[in-house]
Amino acid sequence: MASSPPSVLRVGCAAGFSGDRTDAAGPAVDALVAAGGPAVLIFETLAERTLALAQLARRQDPAAGYEPLLCDLLRPVLAQCLAHGVRIVSNFGAANPEGAARRIQALAHELGLRALRVAVVEGDDLGGAAARPLLVRALGSALDDLAIVSANAYIGAEAIADALLAGAEIVVCGRVADPSLTVGPALAHFGWARDDWARLAGATMAGHLLECGAQVSGGYYADPGFKEVPGLATLGYPIAEISADGSCVITKPAGTGGRIDAHTVKEQLLYEVHDPAAYLTPDVVADLSEATVTELGPDRVRLAGIRGHARPAALKVNVCHQAGWLAEGEISYAGARAEARARLAAQVLRERLEGLGPLRVDLIGVASVFADDAGRWLATQPEGDARDVRLRVALNHTERAAAERLTREVTALYTCGPAGGGGVRTGLRARLGTVSCLVPREAVPTRFRFIEEASA
Repeated sequence: MASSPPSVLRVGCAAGFSGDRTDAAGPAVDALVAAGGPAVLIFETLAERTLALAQLARRQDPAAGYEPLLCDLLRPVLAQCLAHGVRIVSNFGAANPEGAARRIQALAHELGLRALRVAVVEGDDLGGAAARPLLVRALGSALDDLAIVSANAYIGAEAIADALLAGAEIVVCGRVADPSLTVGPALAHFGWARDDWARLAGATMAGHLLECGAQVSGGYYADPGFKEVPGLATLGYPIAEISADGSCVITKPAGTGGRIDAHTVKEQLLYEVHDPAAYLTPDVVADLSEATVTELGPDRVRLAGIRGHARPAALKVNVCHQAGWLAEGEISYAGARAEARARLAAQVLRERLEGLGPLRVDLIGVASVFADDAGRWLATQPEGDARDVRLRVALNHTERAAAERLTREVTALYTCGPAGGGGVRTGLRARLGTVSCLVPREAVPTRFRFIEEASA
């Protein structure tokens, strides 16, 4: 009789976005190894804008387009993961999963390790000519005016699971749904049916708790004097202990900072969830309306009671496109009547740039977070007497030359007044826009393939 898989799969998260801390993986891997048993380390490093920027990078260099911190993330732990059988699953392939896989093989060679079994998941990239009719059917004439940078479907966990079942030690993905990084390993480990909606939903919410890294460990929860978090500088990234029924326990490495309790888990559980009874993912529709969150002990919280329904018939696709140029400029005013001088400078810029489009004006330290891109909100706020104000102005325009006018006009404030301005800083960059659509699931086949080590 075949033996059943171990009752718990541990999945540790070592990154929640591109640019996250690169020293989180070490404590996570130490904890996974110390616990024993099957374990997976995930890196979630992809967002909508990140993927579009990766496509732009690949246009400049065909070998680029994957997570730029890839080696910084993996180098400290790759040998340890290999030695102890901790598999790695990530979406750090971005716009170039094969390029990322080959860089990982090269990194292993640099570290004196054996060749790795690295698989890439494919099917999400719909930016090529072959997928154009599919996007036309989904978006119609709205597609005609778009200078497309990237188009990617949010695919699910099945190809990840297939790769792991085939013996992959590292799985590199592009645009998979964030929770699928966790669902794939659970699906492979426990051998669940691929329509076992209840268990898939449980693993999906475990992945949802992990996907933002240290958010669930108290990072984005911290609010001094109201929601205290100890050791914020040494946050431990979360680990999910997933059971065969799909329930999980969320914890973190011993000796690390942060906190995991019912409060932090509930905040992350509801993060980006529009309808708690129908959280849509490519793998399942999860229903957390009757979920239970139970504190088992210090930094140990159990999530159970997640229900599941059949996965959606369509997949979400994000189409990123060129959206003109964003020009920004800043200048500081300090001392007596600083706020009045900053407001006067803003009025000068409005008059000088009239006709180019809405000018966003922020008085950092007075009104910036709640302002609006058309500059109307600030005009309704009474003038105060702030003595330390940084004026920020921004303009979006389809033409680069027009946008550049803002940077020159801000610089001219040095001598054209008002008095006492200093510390000018300007910037100009291409701006990206996003439109979303749904496409039939069957129109987006997914698969995996192994990437062999390049020959010397």
